[in-house]
Amino acid sequence: MPRAVREQQMLDAAVRIFGQRGYRAASMDEIAELAGVSKPLVYLYLNSKEELFSACIRREAAALVEAVRSGVSDPSGETADRQLWDGLRAFFTHTAERPDGWAVLHSQARTQGEPFAAEVAAMREEIVAFVTSLIAEAARAAHGDPSLPDREVAGLAQALVGAAESLAGWANTDASVSAKEAAATLMNFAWAGLGDLMEGRRWAPS
Repeated sequence: MPRAVREQQMLDAAVRIFGQRGYRAASMDEIAELAGVSKPLVYLYLNSKEELFSACIRREAAALVEAVRSGVSDPSGETADRQLWDGLRAFFTHTAERPDGWAVLHSQARTQGEPFAAEVAAMREEIVAFVTSLIAEAARAAHGDPSLPDREVAGLAQALVGAAESLAGWANTDASVSAKEAAATLMNFAWAGLGDLMEGRRWAPS
C-alpha cells in the first residue's frame, strides 16, 4: 500500500480515537489496532503521539477551511445574506459529518497547550479573515463607500465565528439538530443585526 494511503488510514484512526477518548486517554495501541497496522509502524510514519496529534489537527483544520471556502463558491455573484448562509451551511455540514474531527479541533487541541492550541488558532484566524472579507465586501456593495470601520468588521467576524463554534458543539450532541437547522438558527440570530448594519442602521445606547 502506498505510504500516503497508509498514513491517511492512521490519521483516520487517530482522529476517531482522539475525538472520542481525548488526547490524554488515547493510546497508540488503540490507534494502531483501529488502523490495522502495528504500533511500530505508526511510530515509523509519525514519530510520536504528539506529532500524530499535530498531524490530525493540521489535516482537520485544512479540511474545515476548505469546506467553508468551497461553500461560498462565488462570493461576487451572490447577495450578502446568501454568502453568509452558504458559508454557515458548509461549516455546520462539515462539523456534523466529521464530529470526531471537530472534537479534535474544538475540544481537544485547545485544552492541551502549545503547540496544539497554536495550530487551531491559526485555522480559526484564517476562517475569521475569510468571514471578515465577506462582511466588508457586503458593506462595500451596500454603501459604495462603507462606513463600517475595519476594526468593527473584524469584531463582527470574531463574534460570528465564535457563535458558530459554540453552536456546532451543541448541535453535535443532539442528533435531532440538522446542519441546516443549526445554520438557520445562527442566521436568524446574526443577520437581523448584520442586515441593519448593511443598511447603515446601528444600535447605540441612549
